Amino acid sequence: MAEGAAEAPAESGGGGGGGNPGAGEPERGVTPIKSQYLTTKEQFHEFLEAKGREEPSQETKAGDPDDNDLVEPEAKRIRLEDGQTKDGQTEEAAEQREEPQVQKRARGQNKSRPHVKPTHYDKNRLCPSLIQESASKCFYGDRCRFLHDVSLYLETKPADLGPRCVLFETFGRCPYGVTCRFAGAHLGPEGQNLVQEGLVQAPNIRNGLDKALQQQLRKRKVCFERSEQALRQLSKGRLPGPTPTAAEPEVTEADGAPEQDGCDAQQASHGNAPPSGPLRTCGPLTDEDVVRLRPCEKRRLDISGKLYLAPLTTCGNLPFRRICKRFGADVTCGEMAVCTNLLQGQTSEWALLKRHPCEDVFGVQLEGAFPDTMTKCAELLNRTIEVDFVDINVGCPIDLVYKKGGGCALMNRSAKFQQIVRGMNQVLDVPLTVKIRTGVQERVNLAHRLLPELRDWGAALVTLHGRSREQRYTKLADWQYIEQCVTAASPMPLFGNGDILSYEDANRAMKTGVAGIMIARGALLKPWLFTEIKEQRHWDISSSERLDILRDFTHYGLEHWGSDTQGVEKTRRFLLEWLSFLCRYVPVGLLERLPQRINERPPYYMGRDYLETLMASQKAADWIRISEMLLGPVPPTFVFLPKHKANAYK
Repeated sequence: MAEGAAEAPAESGGGGGGGNPGAGEPERGVTPIKSQYLTTKEQFHEFLEAKGREEPSQETKAGDPDDNDLVEPEAKRIRLEDGQTKDGQTEEAAEQREEPQVQKRARGQNKSRPHVKPTHYDKNRLCPSLIQESASKCFYGDRCRFLHDVSLYLETKPADLGPRCVLFETFGRCPYGVTCRFAGAHLGPEGQNLVQEGLVQAPNIRNGLDKALQQQLRKRKVCFERSEQALRQLSKGRLPGPTPTAAEPEVTEADGAPEQDGCDAQQASHGNAPPSGPLRTCGPLTDEDVVRLRPCEKRRLDISGKLYLAPLTTCGNLPFRRICKRFGADVTCGEMAVCTNLLQGQTSEWALLKRHPCEDVFGVQLEGAFPDTMTKCAELLNRTIEVDFVDINVGCPIDLVYKKGGGCALMNRSAKFQQIVRGMNQVLDVPLTVKIRTGVQERVNLAHRLLPELRDWGAALVTLHGRSREQRYTKLADWQYIEQCVTAASPMPLFGNGDILSYEDANRAMKTGVAGIMIARGALLKPWLFTEIKEQRHWDISSSERLDILRDFTHYGLEHWGSDTQGVEKTRRFLLEWLSFLCRYVPVGLLERLPQRINERPPYYMGRDYLETLMASQKAADWIRISEMLLGPVPPTFVFLPKHKANAYK
């Protein structure tokens, strides 16, 4: 998994850069803020509560039961206050507070957070046949569990969240009709869905999962001939090589609908067409359809010197990537997708592969532990989606992945690792990249030994995160080691990753000789970092500008996930996950010295206005208050606890 969301996202203050020479020695590991802005925890929350009573916001007790206060200096302690317990063990929690040296194994993640399944959406939910204007009648008839009475639905539907519908204003039509939470903006006097003149087409989001392909995957009727051939060669100890002779033609459709994915269709591509009829084709037959690409003829991945947005689990969704593209990100990558889930046709996993038209250089990241599933998944994606490269995740440190042999575990399984890289490289027509860490154990670096092998196995580019699995995010990234690895990887390009939060950090990173830099948590803390690097300046962005960025994110989220109740709440939850990172940003005008460093925690401070102070709060209840400014009040039973636990400060 990439640097970020499901991990302990904060750095320890230990090591490298806590001091401020010439201005007195501040507390180690704490961001130095001008004294006139500093305050105490009590004054900070009293100010927000007093202002909050003046603001039209509801008093909700939902939020972070851990209070999510990051003032305590002890690291990796699960903090339980105000009578709250974890798994009902109050005595054990008290013992932990008394004995800080005792560490919980579940570091960095709120593993016991409540997974709220949105079952309440199905109560009084309108049947899709009444929303989709093209549908004539419900397929299920009397057996349908959804409502078919629009008037009854409107009686139980919650009030609109606002007078303007983003989808209606942007595209001239809202596909959610009466179920939209902003329906008043586009419903006529008789409840009909209005359409604006001069209709604007919605953007063509690519890489969706075709229903026919999903059925074939679920029934295991998809043939993987190229993968099986490559795997046979690997099992016999022969290195898979190019196929210079005429190979099987693959006939594909322009819209990505995989007519050739079934066994019959693949047999048809060999000239043994079934009697059911000819295969649909698109365009004239060319040499590309008949002759396979040789490795030397593969499309090159030339992204040297470009800014690469890391594949961030949970937070690196399509709306967030659109925000980063707007601020200057050059290369984007989808969230980590598990190859076995993709091969099973899981809709939620395929959603991670979706690509917005603004993403001109886009890749997907796959995670897996075995050559057969990874190679087959690569072949499947090669013929069904549009990407510029495919990345293998060999950097994920979490136990769920590591204990199954994936992620960082592949760095110690060189035979499996080689088979995965060689097999995927043979079946892909786009470049194959790999993301790794320095190693598994803290003082046992493996990357410098793996890089020459990856180059020989066929990797087009490698990204090195300058930490080991054991370190997680508790120490600074080792850029000196990354500099040594640049020589070991040559002439294969190597990207560096870790601790980039300012243009000075980016400049220092580029001096190590890397081909480019990947930005992960820095983009979560300040997505305008790409602009700062390209313009070589510090942007003292105002709170209103930051709120506008959040508003754009909610607009993109409503476009992507929908403007009905389910879409609004999904947008809200992803916004709240992002706010759990954004609160760590300290405005430039408040800093005693520039730049802010990613390993330093911000103390309690008062912003230059109420909104700036509210955005600095590290309580989930205050993040919910910000979400209510943009998406209206939360449901009565709403609860939020972020996936990560920012407890790695020291």
